[in-house]
Amino acid sequence: MKIIENSKINSDRELNDLFQLIEKEDSQYHSFLSLHKNYTKFDENRRGELANVPIAIKDNICVKNTIVTAGSKVLEDYISPYNATIIEKLQKAGAIIVGKTNLDEFAMGSSTENSAFGPTKNPLDRSLISGGSSGGSAVAVSANFVPVAIGTDTGGSVRHPASMCGVIGFKPTYGEISRYGIIAMGSSLDQVGIFGNEVGDIERVFNVVRGSDSKDSTSQIKKIKKLAKTNSSEKISIGIPYHFIQKGLSIEVKEKIGLLVQKLKEKYEIIDITLPHINYSLAVYYIIMLVEVASNMARYDGVRYGKNKNSLGDEVKRRIILGTYISSAGYADKYYHRAQAVRKLILEDFKKAYLRVDYIMMPTSPVLPWKIGEKINDSMSMYLMDIFTVPVNLAGLPAISLPTKRDPLSVGIQFIANQFNDDNLLNDSKEFLEIIETI
Repeated sequence: MKIIENSKINSDRELNDLFQLIEKEDSQYHSFLSLHKNYTKFDENRRGELANVPIAIKDNICVKNTIVTAGSKVLEDYISPYNATIIEKLQKAGAIIVGKTNLDEFAMGSSTENSAFGPTKNPLDRSLISGGSSGGSAVAVSANFVPVAIGTDTGGSVRHPASMCGVIGFKPTYGEISRYGIIAMGSSLDQVGIFGNEVGDIERVFNVVRGSDSKDSTSQIKKIKKLAKTNSSEKISIGIPYHFIQKGLSIEVKEKIGLLVQKLKEKYEIIDITLPHINYSLAVYYIIMLVEVASNMARYDGVRYGKNKNSLGDEVKRRIILGTYISSAGYADKYYHRAQAVRKLILEDFKKAYLRVDYIMMPTSPVLPWKIGEKINDSMSMYLMDIFTVPVNLAGLPAISLPTKRDPLSVGIQFIANQFNDDNLLNDSKEFLEIIETI
């Protein structure tokens, strides 16, 4: 946790210097949509686990008395009247919220190119996408503006940009962090996630923001915490679904995975596992997510809430139209209800796998980051980028993307644990990362 300790703000001057640095340097990345310099002050009396630690927040999370745009023109003037629960917890722990980060509009995208305010560029190569939808938060950490940042992950929106930008991205078990005050995209899939350069820093923030919340019924985890199980074997076992990950990998990703498996075999038990229904994950996800998007976006009609609906971007409109179609009479049974049934089968496959292994490993993304604009008009190609991350959200599992060395780009390696085994995953990831850094 050296990074988070060394990043603490110790005076008003240091805080002002940080704002000036971001204003100057971020012009080349566009990771921030707004800075809170007008009302955020240094306070030497701040106490708590994160006292005076600067943190960036994805701009679909409500911070009281600040504009929250969700990356959309529809909300560009909307000022939140309240704090999200996660913000309340961060501020109680003494954290300094320095600003709000860029994202795909309403978190719909895998590249942060769908932001109504322009794309975020990758610090490893500014001609490349940053990943999405939490690209701004990933870049804020990758560019060393802040030690940790908060994003949201519906189908990989924390892990994917973490992989693209060479940082760590953690998505906890669904329900571990309250979603109250988060602008919803897919309510049964959305989860708050954390970016950092050290696992220990992420662990520290996670322990501050996790826990049940009476304002969010999906966060009532204390009653079901007893369901968490761990493998009793002394030697950690890692399952790899080779049948699922062998197709579609770029040469660079395939090479890194091969090298890593050889290294892991020296210390852990590597088991070839089968997840029979995982090949349906992408289709299932895009059916369920679209229906939930259509439901959640119904409020933005320009009358009851938000600006005129014609201000919405093309990707958001596409998802609303498709989601409305799928959930309409005559099609709900054919698509949506069938997808929900297969979702249960996918979860059961994971549960069976965890009777044999402690963790499941696969790439975070099948490819390295691509050029800005290269895939923006190819929606199907963009959706395929989520192939390794969406199964995790469908099953509500905790997962972490760990980066290889930047040479010059990084490959994200994803480790997935059983439900509510977040603590074990974070603890063991420290060792996993040490091995990954050797390849």
